[in-house]
Amino acid sequence: MIVLPGGIRHFPGFLDRAAQENLVERIRTVAAAAPLYLPIMPKTGQPMSVRMTNCGLLGWVTDKERGYRYQPTHPVTNEPWPPMPEELLRLWDTVAETPVRPEACLVNFYNDEAKMGLHQDRDEKDRSAPVVSISLGNSCLFRFGGLNRKDKTHSVKLQSGDVVVLGGEARLSFHGVDRIYPETSTLLKNGGRINLTLRRVTVPADSG
Repeated sequence: MIVLPGGIRHFPGFLDRAAQENLVERIRTVAAAAPLYLPIMPKTGQPMSVRMTNCGLLGWVTDKERGYRYQPTHPVTNEPWPPMPEELLRLWDTVAETPVRPEACLVNFYNDEAKMGLHQDRDEKDRSAPVVSISLGNSCLFRFGGLNRKDKTHSVKLQSGDVVVLGGEARLSFHGVDRIYPETSTLLKNGGRINLTLRRVTVPADSG
């Protein structure tokens, strides 16, 4: 484990090749039940450059009419999200350092031209639990900063199998993806990158 500036924890090569291949197959099953779709930004109405889906009890969605939110159903099919694979729950238990379980896994697919601007993950009611991010496929340039958008930023290259944890002081750090490095992994047959982010959304009923 490497502790990056601001307290972000980076686990390079956390998943070996076999574990990555297994997880990709699990995500293909998720996408068969809950197809990837193109999300829309709430203010501009412009489509994002990534396609996404979710698994778990809740899923993160966005559209122009209602903005950023979590909901229990796919915005296109209106069907419940498929269950979160057990492999992801075990990974969470290993790195998250919290007794609560994740309720949402956001699946983002980046083609080789896709990016993600600096943002905070702040749509969750329970921010005491971390956000756990898993990289699969082509490498990316991950940029992160502090709690304010204008804070100094740093960059690190994330490779397939890496895990990043934003928790504690880093839970609301601004972060994003500046670029994808084509042909840096053979994991996905047609290239690109899959990013999985595990989140706890609601405050547990017994939290006091």
